[in-house]
Amino acid sequence: MPRTALRICPLCEATCGLTLTIEGATVTGARGDREDVFSRGFICPKGAAFGALDADPDRLRTPLVRRDGRLQEATWEEAYEVIAERVPALVRTYGPQSVGVVLGNPNVHTMAGNLYPSLLLKALGTRNFFTASTLDQMPKHVSSGLLFGDPFAIPVPDLDRTDFLLLLGANPVESNGSLCAAPDFPGRLKALRARGGTLVVVDPRRTRTAKLADLHLAPRPGSDALLLAALAHTLLAEGLAAPGALRERTEGLGELADALARFTPEAVAPACDLTAAEIRALARALAAAPTAAVYGRIGSCTVEYGTLASWLVDVLNILTGNLDRPGGVLFPLPAAGPRPRPAGPGKGFTLGRWLSRVSGHPEAKSELPIAALAEEIETPGEGRIRALVAIAANPVLSAPDGRRLDEALAGLDFMVSVDPYLNETSRHAHVVLPPPPPSQSAHHDFAFNGFAVRNQVRYSRPAVPLDADRLDECEIHARLVMAVSGRHGSASPADVDEMVIQGALAKETADPRSPLHGQDPQHLAGLLTGENGPERRLDLMLRLGPYGDRFASGRTSGAAPGAGEDAVASATGPCGGGTGGRGEDGGEGLTLERLLAHPHGIDLGPLRPRLPGVLRTRSGRIELLPDPITAELPRLRAALADRPAALVLVGRRHLRSNNSWLHNVPALTGGSNRCTLQVNPEDAGRLGLTEGGLARITAGGGSLDVPVEVTDTVRTGVVSLPHGWGHDRDGARLSVASVAPGANVNQLLDGSRLDPLSGTAVLNGFPVELTPLP
Repeated sequence: MPRTALRICPLCEATCGLTLTIEGATVTGARGDREDVFSRGFICPKGAAFGALDADPDRLRTPLVRRDGRLQEATWEEAYEVIAERVPALVRTYGPQSVGVVLGNPNVHTMAGNLYPSLLLKALGTRNFFTASTLDQMPKHVSSGLLFGDPFAIPVPDLDRTDFLLLLGANPVESNGSLCAAPDFPGRLKALRARGGTLVVVDPRRTRTAKLADLHLAPRPGSDALLLAALAHTLLAEGLAAPGALRERTEGLGELADALARFTPEAVAPACDLTAAEIRALARALAAAPTAAVYGRIGSCTVEYGTLASWLVDVLNILTGNLDRPGGVLFPLPAAGPRPRPAGPGKGFTLGRWLSRVSGHPEAKSELPIAALAEEIETPGEGRIRALVAIAANPVLSAPDGRRLDEALAGLDFMVSVDPYLNETSRHAHVVLPPPPPSQSAHHDFAFNGFAVRNQVRYSRPAVPLDADRLDECEIHARLVMAVSGRHGSASPADVDEMVIQGALAKETADPRSPLHGQDPQHLAGLLTGENGPERRLDLMLRLGPYGDRFASGRTSGAAPGAGEDAVASATGPCGGGTGGRGEDGGEGLTLERLLAHPHGIDLGPLRPRLPGVLRTRSGRIELLPDPITAELPRLRAALADRPAALVLVGRRHLRSNNSWLHNVPALTGGSNRCTLQVNPEDAGRLGLTEGGLARITAGGGSLDVPVEVTDTVRTGVVSLPHGWGHDRDGARLSVASVAPGANVNQLLDGSRLDPLSGTAVLNGFPVELTPLP
């Protein structure tokens, strides 16, 4: 008989709750969980295709080890023995920097990808660390680090209470949101308008999101920072700035007008291809709204001035008094995150603590630009990357100049890939460790709850028992940590988790501010529940977190909350109010046991003000004009005189896709999910392009031949090609994706175009040339 099981969807940032239908060990259906406290039954095509992804016959079941030049099936023990033999030997011979680590986007969608990479980096001792963040969101981390002292203190729009929402470079109707976890984003936008609010979308394409807007502005791509600077200038010049209580918590407000003096609407308008009147009208509407939120995403991040654009988004939120305000933008308080600390000066955020070996790129958030990975492998000398650990990463398709990186990977001495597929990147590995399908994995959203539009906590255990020939994904990672650190065979995977638990409790009990000060870490560890190490670690994080029971020690909320935190840590009780608060089931704080008793999750209430407690700057205040931003502004001012390129390219997102990793699911292929070059009819006529014909598109990194789609949804002077395609390399085992491989848009880039502050690759707004093909 079929049965049902609950599972949090791991396929995008919306983190919707699913109800799976299971026959035997096979997921035969998926629908939205109507009782889920966060998603309330919403589901998108990706979630509905959960079963097809889970049962994809191309998923690897057993490890692969390269022997005599060919990847062959091996046992788990054989695979880890090879890693334990090769990686420590390379480190001994060439030093820790000879090993690089690359994390792909899917890491943050798994428990293992959140719990173990930091342990892996520590075990290796390498600074050659690369992630998908420098292809996506690093500008927001850097701007938040400079403004607030914490690169993870990213405020999110209060979608359900705002009166005015300004979206830049974001298409959440198709992406489901990014750095803003919000199930049913389309429904929330429609609700905004239904309650009399205003939606403004700034995007060079008339996306599905733009079609919902009250106002759609289509500026020239890459001009987001200039437009935002002009909006801020107008607020200041016309006396419309009203930061309110933020004035006393912010440094640099007085100097901001001088810093932005050159960015008048009239000066910026030609570069943006908007009128000065449109810019002024938008600034005035933003200022006049009772509450407002400005939100920018990948289209404003992956451009030449991505960090400045991300900074200016929050400058506008500050100038209008909407930062840390209901209806504006607020800082989430995730249940497994750190407990709020008293307000006061912190360590701050520093860029460039070390540089990449070849081109001298500064690190940001301990990461180097992934666009520099190929040169770090190719270039001889001390510190050259000779071995690579790639976890859920496919940079051959996601990073600039995939051909160069493809060749560089082929020259590595050793490579380990943790990936369920043999894809364009993992085909180069000497060892491939395949995680089980998602139905056989537990799930908690460590990362995305930190960007959620409502505080809540959910956890789902595996819906299907683990197959006898597979390892749990957390065990795969724990064994990898042991293998690279030379402890293979001398310890169990559980020892890795216990080491983390004991370390955290030792630190907590040594902290005089903690109610656990002076207690026995061993005794406290014995109070943790859970069926395995990862669950015990989750229980620990929940107990020590902002809603936790702190091991019922004194029934307190921990360290005294700073001003602004009291609304969260004290007035609402240990569980923050809402469904699942104190007394609902007799509990007085959040633990794993209590969370398991609420299979649809626990609602912890709407987002609440958290300033100044969230600030970790050296001044203890918002630092509005930090030195790196001030030093970058002259480059933006120089852009006012730039002559725009005749034709530039932008990417686009499909609802039934997520970068390069869902193209092998038949249910998600076809329809609008195609790799076509969208061209405005006016440009198509001028260039001699026809619907369905082929065009050669050329940029600094090379050329691609792509089918043309003529559409007025893209503005003149702009063409659009989606990201994540190019499944045409020998050795990959992606039978569905290879039938319609598409073209890898990142092959048009040579990796030299980067946002200098964040190291993020410029993937949007770069110049291209088009030639019709027969």
